Amino acid sequence: MNDQPSRRQRLVLIGNGMAGMRFIEDILARAPDRYAITVFGAEPHGNYDRIQLSPLLAGEKDFAAILLHGQDFYAKNGITLHAGERIVAIDRQMQEVVSETGRRQPYDILVLATGALPIMLPIPGAALPGVLTFRTVADVEAMQRAAERGGSAVVVGGGLLGLEAAYGLKRRGMKVTVLHLMPHLMERQLDPVAGAMLRQDLVARGIDVITNAQTEEISGTNHATHVVLADGREIPADLVVMAIGIRPNVELARISGLAVNRGIEIDDRLQTSDGAIYAIGECTEYRGQTFGLVAPLYDMAANLAERLSSPSSVYFETKETATRLKVTGIDMFSAGDIYGDEDTEILMFRDAARGIYKRLVMRDAKLVGTLLYGEVRDGPAYLDLMKRHCDIVSARDSLMFAPQKAIDCAAYEAFQ
Repeated sequence: MNDQPSRRQRLVLIGNGMAGMRFIEDILARAPDRYAITVFGAEPHGNYDRIQLSPLLAGEKDFAAILLHGQDFYAKNGITLHAGERIVAIDRQMQEVVSETGRRQPYDILVLATGALPIMLPIPGAALPGVLTFRTVADVEAMQRAAERGGSAVVVGGGLLGLEAAYGLKRRGMKVTVLHLMPHLMERQLDPVAGAMLRQDLVARGIDVITNAQTEEISGTNHATHVVLADGREIPADLVVMAIGIRPNVELARISGLAVNRGIEIDDRLQTSDGAIYAIGECTEYRGQTFGLVAPLYDMAANLAERLSSPSSVYFETKETATRLKVTGIDMFSAGDIYGDEDTEILMFRDAARGIYKRLVMRDAKLVGTLLYGEVRDGPAYLDLMKRHCDIVSARDSLMFAPQKAIDCAAYEAFQ
């Protein structure tokens, strides 16, 4: 690939987000002089912590507080950054990327970290002014401007992102209603009991919640005014925020002829169907799985950095991950299979007065799912048991309140 051994290899990263820049950090730590690095980012600034968009919206932090890599980082490490310059084509034969300005940048190794795009409901009125998504700093700024005018906001989607948007807009002084299609909130992370507790806590904080709500239309002439539900109800809306999920951003890979399914298809080496091109992060699909949590994205970044910095036989594999959620001051922890099936045993504890709920799912004497609401201090201990596939037969009776007693797998190997 590189016929000039004395020349540093040209490494080009498309995507200036959290996964891509964690990869750059890891490369610099392992092999700081190996690559001449060029980064292209669609947004016109350095890399920031997307997880912190919620406190940014709520006014609890400013942009400087969530910026991970300012211009000085790129300059200090000899990285060429083209911020606000989108890549529109990959010339795989010439091994060059082409930007919207016509810039052609050669590469020896190309890494795609194009992230994900917010999903918009394909309904009448979705393109009206006043209808926004919640994905970027620009989205947050638009939501803040809308909140300055006051009025009512409707958030479509009762997942984590939607609830964070609702919290931020409520903090900004708007009247907020959350619409959720499913019978209870955050159905992927919470069961009906925890979902009902969350709804009650949100209502107590002044956020209206409507479940089983099918959004049919956004009405208005020159601006959104109402959200219309399938049952005919009309909810006033000076601002509508779509927060129904994300999809891998694969268009560049698709038009470049790379193998794409839901995401950009990658193998155990994080390679695409082109051996000179790798992909990491939310844009990818690995063995049929796509990703949204930060932990597996950072695992990809570290794995690829190790592979590209030295001869390595390390292959990527998915790990058990947990979602630690904090919405409007409510603590939740969810990991693994929280629902179970006919082959699982479920332990539950609820203290309604204290707002505490715990649900543990076991299969074949091993913990396979954990859901904690209101009290989450034991979450890491439960996750450790799940990751290590510990046999918990002898610790079953104390598992709900003392999971640390089951941490030492070796103590229970006799029961396996």
